[in-house]
Parts: sequence; C-alpha cells; structure tokens
Amino acid sequence: MDANAIFLGIYVLVALVFPFIAIGMAYLLRPKRPHPEKYTTYESGMQPRGEAWVRFRAPYYVYALVFVLFDVEMLFLYPWAAAYRSLPLLALAEALVFIGVLAAGLAYIWAKGDLRFF
Repeated sequence: MDANAIFLGIYVLVALVFPFIAIGMAYLLRPKRPHPEKYTTYESGMQPRGEAWVRFRAPYYVYALVFVLFDVEMLFLYPWAAAYRSLPLLALAEALVFIGVLAAGLAYIWAKGDLRFF
C-alpha cells in the first residue's frame, strides 16, 4: 500500500471522527446548572421590555442580504489589490468587469426600489 494512501486514510478518519469527539467533549464539559434567569431574553442584567418574538419588516432582511452579498464580493478584491503590481493588464480588465457586475447589481436593487426604507 502506498504511503500517500495511508496518510489520506488517516486524514479522512480524523476528519470524520474529530467533530464527534469535539461535540461529545463539549457536552461533557458544559455547565449544567439551569437557572430561570438564563431563559430570559437577555442576560445583560437589564429587564426586557415587551415581547421578544416580534416580526421584523422585510426591508431589514433585504438590507442584510445586500450587505452580506457586497461585503463578501468585495473581499475578493483584496487579494487582487495586494498582488496588483505583479499582475498583467488582463487582471485589471477582469477586476473592472467584476466591479461593473457589482455596480449593475446595485443599480438593479436601487431601481427596483429595495433600498428605500419606508
């Protein structure tokens, strides 16, 4: 048997067993002292006002999704910016296309009216 196959088998075995061991250890080591105060909405010491289960309007979720979308996509530009001096001119064109797609998505969301809060 090849040494690489043995290492791969050990790696797969550890990858499959480790999550169960970690969850089991967390279950055994967790504090098990229930208290009514722990079941309140906030553990900050302040008394909550009103009901915790309120409905949020859909624009909150739209803003959150748009933020996550643009935030994650902008993270793809950081490695490009770090290696900018050593990249060919084609990389600049690709980055401009990427920014153009982001701008088109923003224009679409704006034109659709999803950025209006009220």
